[in-house]
Order: sequence, then C-alpha cells, then structure tokens
Amino acid sequence: MTDYNRTLLTGAAGALGHQLRQSGTGLGKIVRLSARSACTNLQAHEEDFPAELADFDAVSKAVEGCDAIVHMGGQAIEGPWQTILDANIVGSYNIYEAARQHGVKRIVYASSVHAIGFYERTETIDGNVSTRPDSLYGVSKTFVENLARYYFDKFGIETVCLRIGSCFPEPTDRRHLITWLSYRDCRQLVEKCLSAERVGFMVAYGMSNNSRAFWDNRTAASLGYKPQDSADDYAQAVFAKTRQGDPEDFAVRFQGGSFTAAGHFEDESK
Repeated sequence: MTDYNRTLLTGAAGALGHQLRQSGTGLGKIVRLSARSACTNLQAHEEDFPAELADFDAVSKAVEGCDAIVHMGGQAIEGPWQTILDANIVGSYNIYEAARQHGVKRIVYASSVHAIGFYERTETIDGNVSTRPDSLYGVSKTFVENLARYYFDKFGIETVCLRIGSCFPEPTDRRHLITWLSYRDCRQLVEKCLSAERVGFMVAYGMSNNSRAFWDNRTAASLGYKPQDSADDYAQAVFAKTRQGDPEDFAVRFQGGSFTAAGHFEDESK
C-alpha cells in the first residue's frame, strides 16, 4: 500500500487501466477511476468518476481531493490529428494544470516507445536521449514528457514518464521479444513509481526482464523495480511461428516497429 489517500487512475476502462486496478490499494488507499464511460465491478476501495480528458472542468473535478495521479488515459494508437490533440495533448495539459491547482505532487505518466521510435534497433539508449517520435501519437507523448518536465521545474510536481514497450498477455512477434512488458511487471513498475521517496522528473522504460533489449533501464532499477517475467520464455515459440524481416524495412530497422513504416495518418485516412 502507498501513503496516498486517494489516487486518480485515468484510462481506467482501458486494457492497462484494467490491469492496474488489480494492484488494489497498491495505488492508494482509495483509487478514483476515470474513463470516458462508467467503470463497472467497483471494489470497496474504488470510486468511479467518468470524465472527458479534453474537458478541463471535468478533469479538475476528477483531480480534486487526489494526492497522486496515474495517467493512462488518452488515444492509445495512431489516429487523426484532432483526436490526438484533444485526447493526448489537451487532455494531458488539463491533467497537469488541474494537478497544479489542487496540489497533487506525484504523477505517473504512460509514455511510449513511440516517443523514441526512430532510434535504430542496433542502438542501446537510456532515458536521457533526445526524443525521436515515429508518429503523431509519438509526438503527443514527447509533448507530455516536456510538459511534465516543465511542471516539475516550475511547480515541483514530480513525474515518472514510463516509455511503455509492448504490454500484452504474452509476446507474439520478434520485436516483442525485446519490448515486452508483462501485466504483472507493469503493475509492479507503477507501484514503485508511486512509492519511491523522490523521483523528481524521470524517464524510465516499461519492459520486463528480457535479455534482448533496446534500453538501458537503470532509472527503473533505481526505483526498486525488479521485473519478474521475461520474453525469453516465449522465444522458441515466437521464432517458430514468425520469419525474420528485411533488415532495411523501417519496421525492422527502427525501435518503433510498424509505426515507423506507416505513412502519415492524415494521408492514409483520405
């Protein structure tokens, strides 16, 4: 259990939100669930508070009375610019500004591998490298990382930005053998971000204990994160059912995978 009396979990109806609810009071004594629609099957420590992230008044009411925020909400994949803008950029600004106004001092933000997707797979990078987004979605993640930096430097709101790799029940392709984050490890990582005495502004990577890795994740280790799962356990099955791609294909060459190979969404959607 953390020391937080009430923690806001945005995106509570999404896949990762659903998994984080299994942390129980590991997120806070009371966990306020927020999504676009009502959450179901509430536990004794949970309270439901639907809100549209682009609506500042609604976000402010959701944040009021909270000590910490786990911000998982927003557009989770590439999409139209207006959708990305409203959900991820305006929505995240609303979260941070409401946090400032209501005295919240700790935020855990779900950033993404797609904030650094155009680094080549041959490179090993840490949380201090410059961002290289691979999509409009990735651009929105870099915006919020910078927003978090600003709100820490100017207002002292601490944030751990988690560049989450591939968080699924199990890895299903060769890239996942490098980027996979198990649900169990995801829960542990978020809990460590909340319980650490001080984090300042920090970028860490959401990955399990995979021997194949793009990322130097010492920042996560400094929080006490010790991943329990590994994509290595699935390697034999994955190699058996998939083929090695062309190394010159952007989807193979770069860490962001298929996002780097896709066309510009606004063109593709016409």
